[in-house]
Amino acid sequence: MSKIGIIGVGVMGEALLAGVLTAGVAPSEIAFVEKRDERANEISKKYEVSRLELEDLATTSDVLLLVVKPQDLGDLLHSLAPLLKPDVLLISFAAGKRTSFIESIVGAQVSTIRVMPNTPTLIGEGMAAVSAGSKATREQLDFVVSVLSASGEVVEVDEAAQDAVTAVSGSGPAYFFAFVEAMVAGGIELGLDPEIAMKLTIQTMVGSAGMLIQSGKSPTTLRENVTSPNGTTAAALKIFSDGGLTQLVAQAMKAASDRSQELA
Repeated sequence: MSKIGIIGVGVMGEALLAGVLTAGVAPSEIAFVEKRDERANEISKKYEVSRLELEDLATTSDVLLLVVKPQDLGDLLHSLAPLLKPDVLLISFAAGKRTSFIESIVGAQVSTIRVMPNTPTLIGEGMAAVSAGSKATREQLDFVVSVLSASGEVVEVDEAAQDAVTAVSGSGPAYFFAFVEAMVAGGIELGLDPEIAMKLTIQTMVGSAGMLIQSGKSPTTLRENVTSPNGTTAAALKIFSDGGLTQLVAQAMKAASDRSQELA
């Protein structure tokens, strides 16, 4: 069994750790690095996995999950480079950072895979996109897909598409939450109790998402089914249309994609 190391067990790192366990890897085969003592103790107790120093983790791991901020990845890789096993697999979750960037520091002989996950991974409803580096094998890709599938859906994409993936699914949950905030605020302004406005909004979102999944119909069809001519929904949608909602969303997503490219 491969030894798996996780560098960084914040919110996403913990979700990935849970996914690795769900995929069938024994706790004894998993270790992690975490700067914060309190957090490390929490993770060790909750999942029965070991905390190691970076040097020990790097020299003993066959697979390393790099769950760090993009701006921290370069320094981490320079620390790891002289310590890594020759056949190690590096899986990067750092937004914007290309596999070529990783290979330029640790060496092109090291297998690398880039992943863009999202926060619903925490509840087993994540969406992740994976891209292989120059040396990654089909077997290694299948392993990563199996681990991520324990926490949601997975797609394989060419790495050139990862900036667009970041704009859609990586940042997408925040767009959704912002829209929920706006709807709740709108309901309160119309006189609803805050708790009622929140419940109405959240269940409407949950039910609508369920319809998209279960009906097999397009969002366009489902929208049209709700919209009676000259009715209340049509009046609301006209405001969205007049305000350029489609264009505004496209601009926001381009900004996210552009920022992902800048982080490279």
